[in-house]
Amino acid sequence: MAPAPGAEAPRRALIAAVRCILGLRSLLTAMLFAATAHATPAQATTTTQATTTAHAITTAHAGMNVCVWPAWQRFKALYVSDDGRVVDASTPQHITVSEGQAYALTFALIGNDPAAFAKILAWTQNNLAHGNLAGALPAWKWGRAADGKWTVLDVNSASDADLWLAYALSEAGRLWKLPAYTALARTVSDRILKDEVAFIPGLGPTVLPGPQGFVADQVWRLNASYLPIQVLRVVGNQGGNALWDGVLQSSLRVIVASAPRGFVADWIAYRQSEGFITDTVTSGVGSYDAIRVYLWAGMLAATDPLAKPLISQLRPMQSFALQHALPPESFDTSTLASRGEGLPGFSAALLPLIGQAAARSYRERAESRSLENDQHYYSDALTLFGLGFSDGRFRFDRNGHLEPRWNASCHAS
Repeated sequence: MAPAPGAEAPRRALIAAVRCILGLRSLLTAMLFAATAHATPAQATTTTQATTTAHAITTAHAGMNVCVWPAWQRFKALYVSDDGRVVDASTPQHITVSEGQAYALTFALIGNDPAAFAKILAWTQNNLAHGNLAGALPAWKWGRAADGKWTVLDVNSASDADLWLAYALSEAGRLWKLPAYTALARTVSDRILKDEVAFIPGLGPTVLPGPQGFVADQVWRLNASYLPIQVLRVVGNQGGNALWDGVLQSSLRVIVASAPRGFVADWIAYRQSEGFITDTVTSGVGSYDAIRVYLWAGMLAATDPLAKPLISQLRPMQSFALQHALPPESFDTSTLASRGEGLPGFSAALLPLIGQAAARSYRERAESRSLENDQHYYSDALTLFGLGFSDGRFRFDRNGHLEPRWNASCHAS
């Protein structure tokens, strides 16, 4: 939500102050308490509004309340409608993408919020899947059409969203002991295998970005950020089809090929006669998609058999991040030239890979510039993943299963 008129200047000043005391969180709490206690009612209101972001994503690790995830509550308030739609208000069409719905389901599970989970799932099914996720994968884009109607804007599905959807359902069924979610996860998993996995000669069963539009003249366009290994492990085991073993191996090959010099390209192409080649549409640039590859790899369990080769492949990016205070917006993966300044969520996304102790500037930037308003859905989603993981809100085990910080003593939010 946008700040109140006249509140922007003190708000910016407060955020700057937060940056300076990130390592002294107990002192921060005392200062904020004192500021509010000695303020007039109007000043206290302004102070409370201005510090919502810092409170939402700054927690003392040792004293963390494991039953409440403030960053999820803030994200939900900013982006999730009362009926369960994740809204990207920065776009004229106020779009919803299936990826956002799937991420929100995952965050709701990490935050032990089954009520929000159920609403988000219901909206996804009713509006993106013709009311039946058992019969169709969700359309990837929904919003306000040119005629003013709210409707599906693109019927194609997106495999990154569908994999996270199946994953969230599977893990929700396991952690909350709800067999209906488990059964739906298996159905979605089978549908992904049927609609979004192609047998590519020389590569084997491979996840395509979607059912339509990613193969022409025996050239396949592929996206490494659509292939989180931990998610593939759980979805594959849930489905129980031996083809998923091949999918896991082809996914590793796609990720490695997308980062021949340690920096990931958003898209890569594959031609049977040549193998992996540079994508002619994006020319090997790595940016808004590629940042997720570093995030997924950094969050792998150290005991995952694929963690070591993936981290080793991405070591150049890890080294670059440790030597620079800000991540760039993009890399040319051929020349390694970098451009621009990445979103605050980019900083958060790199934390699991580089380690927060070695990247204080990355954490400070993510904490002070995220979850400010409803205009930065994608960046803020990356922040929830990156900071949530770095704060120990969740982990993945070697089989990809989610290990949230909350436990049986917590009441669902």
